[in-house]
Amino acid sequence: MPDLLLVAAASLMAGFVDAIIGGGGLVLLPALFSVFPNLSPATLFGTNKATAVWGTALATVQYAKRVQMPWGAVLPALPAALAGSAGGAWLVTQIDPSGLKKALPVLLLLVLAYTLMRKDLGQHHAPRWAGRRQAAAAAAIGLVVGFYDGVFGPGTGSFFVFALVRLLGWDFLHASAGAKLLNTATNSSALLLFALSGHVWWQLAAVLALANMAGSLLGTRLALKHGSALIRHFFIAVVTLLILKTGYDAWLS
Repeated sequence: MPDLLLVAAASLMAGFVDAIIGGGGLVLLPALFSVFPNLSPATLFGTNKATAVWGTALATVQYAKRVQMPWGAVLPALPAALAGSAGGAWLVTQIDPSGLKKALPVLLLLVLAYTLMRKDLGQHHAPRWAGRRQAAAAAAIGLVVGFYDGVFGPGTGSFFVFALVRLLGWDFLHASAGAKLLNTATNSSALLLFALSGHVWWQLAAVLALANMAGSLLGTRLALKHGSALIRHFFIAVVTLLILKTGYDAWLS
C-alpha cells in the first residue's frame, strides 16, 4: 500500500506538470523504476504511457473549452506527428540512437538559453501565418517532433511548445493547448505499440490514471488562470530539469 500511494502521488504531480508544460515523465518514470525495480523497463514505460495519455487527453479538453484552439493548424499536425512517431520508432530498430542521447542536453541548453534571452518570447499571441501556410508549418513541426518522440522521447511536450511559440508565433498558453493535443496523439501511438507487445500493467495504470487526471485538472486550471507568464516559468523549470537528467544519463551514468 505505501508503494501504491507513492507512485499515485508521483502520478498526480506528473499530471499537474504535464498539463501546464509537459515533462511529467520526469516525475512518474523515476518513481516507477524506484518502486518496481524488478519489472522490465518496457513494462514500466508502457504503464507510464497508459497513465499519461489520460491526463494529456483531459488537459486537451479543458484547454479547448477555454482557449480558442487553432484547429486549422493542429488538426493537420496530428497525422504528421503520428507518421513521424511511427517513422522514428522504426528507425530506432535500425540504428543506435546513442549519438542523439549525447546531443540532447546540448540542444535543450540552447533552447533554454534562447528562452531566457528573449524575455518577451511567448508572451503575446501573434501568429506569423494563417490558413494553409500555418497548417503546413504546424504539420512540419508535428512530423519532426513526432519523429523525435519515436526515436527518443524525453521532453517531447516541451519541444512541441517551444516550436509552436518560436516558429508559429503563438503565446505559451495557445502553444501548451496545441501541444497537449499533439502529445496525446503520440502517446496513444506509443501506448498501442506497448499494449500489443504486452508491456502494460493495466491494473496499476488504471489507479495511476485517476491520480494523473486529478493532477491534470489542477494544472490546467492554474495555467488557464495565470496564462502565458506562469507557463513560461514552468517551461524554464522543466527544461532545466531535462538538461540535468539527460546530461547525467548521457555523460555520467
